[in-house]
Amino acid sequence: MTIPPAPSTHPDAGWWRQAAVYQIYPRSFSDANGDGMGDLPGVTARMGYLAALGIDAVWLSPFYPSALADGGYDVDDYRNVDPRLGTLADFDAMVAAAHDAGIRVIVDVVPNHSSNRHEWFKAALASAPGSPERARYHFLDGLGRHGELPPSDWPSHFGGAAWTRVVEQSGPNAGRPGQWYLHLFATEQPDFNWDHPEVREDFHTTLRFWADRGVDGFRVDVAHGLAKDMTLPLRSKKVLDILVDDGSDPLFDRDEVHEIFAGWRDVLNEYDPPKAAVAEAWVPFTSRRLKYARPTELGQAFNFDLLQAPFDAAGFRAIAEKCLVEAEASGASSTWVFSNHDVVRHASRYSLPDGSTLEDLAAWLLAGGATPPTDRERGLRRARAATLFMLGLPGSAYLYQGEELGLFEVADLPEASLQDPTWFRTQHSVKGRDGCRVPLPWLSDAADFGFGGSPWLPQPDWFAGHAADVQDGVEGSTLEMYRAALGWRRKLQAEESLQWLDAAAPAVVHYRRPNGWEVLSNFGGAPAMVPSGVDLSKVVLSSGEPARGAIPGETTLWLAP
Repeated sequence: MTIPPAPSTHPDAGWWRQAAVYQIYPRSFSDANGDGMGDLPGVTARMGYLAALGIDAVWLSPFYPSALADGGYDVDDYRNVDPRLGTLADFDAMVAAAHDAGIRVIVDVVPNHSSNRHEWFKAALASAPGSPERARYHFLDGLGRHGELPPSDWPSHFGGAAWTRVVEQSGPNAGRPGQWYLHLFATEQPDFNWDHPEVREDFHTTLRFWADRGVDGFRVDVAHGLAKDMTLPLRSKKVLDILVDDGSDPLFDRDEVHEIFAGWRDVLNEYDPPKAAVAEAWVPFTSRRLKYARPTELGQAFNFDLLQAPFDAAGFRAIAEKCLVEAEASGASSTWVFSNHDVVRHASRYSLPDGSTLEDLAAWLLAGGATPPTDRERGLRRARAATLFMLGLPGSAYLYQGEELGLFEVADLPEASLQDPTWFRTQHSVKGRDGCRVPLPWLSDAADFGFGGSPWLPQPDWFAGHAADVQDGVEGSTLEMYRAALGWRRKLQAEESLQWLDAAAPAVVHYRRPNGWEVLSNFGGAPAMVPSGVDLSKVVLSSGEPARGAIPGETTLWLAP
């Protein structure tokens, strides 16, 4: 039986519970040395912008040494900085600048797999089958008469098979095709064997390394994928089609993963206040996702329900109700997110015709944003309304760089510029995630929009109208709306609860926080009646047009007490 840790008495122990966290994809944020790739000094140089935005923390996607086979999620060395992005001294300076600005720092940890350039994997390749070096990963003999078939029919998430065969470098079969290794993602991302005690202890060392450098928390990539059942013979991919809710899937959300994260919590609790953590666990069953969010484990788990939902009043309210109840039951706070580095930006998703499916979205990307037709004005209007609905909710809000500028997906990137592994492993049938990772526009009339150097992904001309400088100080701009919302959110922060109120129309959702702060969202396209008792003179923020006797269509209003 796991004994829950004693709650910390540090006044900042719960800082993460209602924090506004801003995700930085370092290569695409700001380039300080002009080489076309964003870097840590670039983040430090923009700390004033981040402080003025009003966020509580930044989350940095991987900045570790990497061949960038998967945008930095193929890690060569977990305790260093990619020299193209800076040095450990640059990292320390960035953390110090953030803390001086009142901003905490969360870093990405990638525990499911390393890169194929990691020292452990290179040692595994140089060793013979059955060696201790290979035991840190999943190496198996192939099927077929000569081992020419992979050990199973498991697919990679990026397309193609989840197995790659190696040419043996030592032993009696040196120079010949030999064993196969598992990689649930790109070939360059071999999966760790988390049954191995050295793997577990090495990640404890990594957590302490960054915590000792002042990091306040960790975002855990593919948290649900660490524990695997590699009992032979391996089960067919048919069992992977639908994730089951009993922990019996061979690859994902197995019960054994929670023992791993209990060990992580022991490490995180060595600090005062304890370090925060949030799991990226794409688990369809809430009861199982919440296990990762227990105080005995990571403490939070991403809730992707709103990200996956259409823009709809009943749907948004039902999701919020459900997630708040579940978060309270787990002892965590809920997490809200609409965009990140892995999905099409929500302003573009809401630009598509109502009823568009994931298949429609994929086809739209493949066609360079040409079909189906989009309505950008409507998409941004809905994105702004959804954001204010979300920022009013109790729990932590995760924002993705550029959404505060109203950026859309860059769907028409030239094929020659694409770098996402999905594009290559699907033989150019799935475009991938590059369109949400295009470097940010800072200055409308500067070379490379003020990014700092010729960017690693090309920026479209329409970025000029979304650059930070043309929105700075402009009433009604998306940037100023985010600044105002985050400022009011901090002033009006309340207990982690709300009261749902009756609305005057089915398209309207109305809720009140314990301190009297109210949120009114009209998900319909036409103006809606104001609920009885609502005083529009108390409106302090609108995502759209001013409220003149009605709630404008596709608009959220905030009313101060």
